[in-house]
Amino acid sequence: MRFLPRLVVAAALGIATFLSWRLLLWSPATGQGGDLSPKAEEGFTLTLDTFLHVQQLRKKRLRAFCSRAGKVTTLPKSWEERARLLSSLRVSTKLDLLYCQVPSTGVEEWQQLLEKLEEKENMTLPVLVPYPRQHALETQLSEFNLTAIEAMLGSYTKVLFVRDPFQRLISTFMQGMGSSPSFSSFVQDVLDSGQHKASVTSKPLVSLCRPCLVQYDYVVMFGFLRQELGHLLRRTGLPVDSLLPEFTDTQVRLTYSWLSEQMFSELSLQQKQQLSHFYRWDLSAFPFSSSFLSDLLTTSETW
Repeated sequence: MRFLPRLVVAAALGIATFLSWRLLLWSPATGQGGDLSPKAEEGFTLTLDTFLHVQQLRKKRLRAFCSRAGKVTTLPKSWEERARLLSSLRVSTKLDLLYCQVPSTGVEEWQQLLEKLEEKENMTLPVLVPYPRQHALETQLSEFNLTAIEAMLGSYTKVLFVRDPFQRLISTFMQGMGSSPSFSSFVQDVLDSGQHKASVTSKPLVSLCRPCLVQYDYVVMFGFLRQELGHLLRRTGLPVDSLLPEFTDTQVRLTYSWLSEQMFSELSLQQKQQLSHFYRWDLSAFPFSSSFLSDLLTTSETW
């Protein structure tokens, strides 16, 4: 009986997904925060100009966030400290790509795509790096020495996948990552663990991906993966139109907008406020203006 609430929510999620896939999906307009509005008609095509404009807005917001004090902006000399800071960063030395691996952000489909690309013998890109190249399958950035890491950070295409932190929490709970019988108790477990001891599935993106240390070239929002990644990969010179997987994040994003309201109502006011504080840096660094947690932030917490 302990998992009955989760089964009920899963059933509701399935019904909502079935009902919502026909609804309007996109809007060509961009919001003030640099996100794309989920109001457009089905079949909307994201133009390259709009994609590049949105990327500029997202990176401008990131730069403003990182200009404040207290952010890690330089690589530490200690190997142990670098390994800790860069533990979520992955690289493809064959494709000259670097990305942050955070579950439930769309990175899983991205990794499947990279695997297909790495299998192609003629997919090596000629980026000059000041060390002997040894092509290997996708691996952790922290496994390389300081010189190689600095070269990769300076020359590789760097991609960051982001998603509303509250929806990340819901996804983690729905997938059964934890033994909590209810969403409220699951959230309390996350809060009790604190940011430093939280698992990768619930830790803030800023703490995992270090966007003030790594100057990401592209910030890709969950809900817009297929069109954004199509533009991104074509700009890197990769012929991937026939390789892009079937992303389901569009339907999931719409469904979670409904589900978030239901799950949010299960939490106490104290839990809501604590969650907003827990994810305050993510809410400030990225355009999550529609997140249920955003309205609870104070001006002082934003930075």
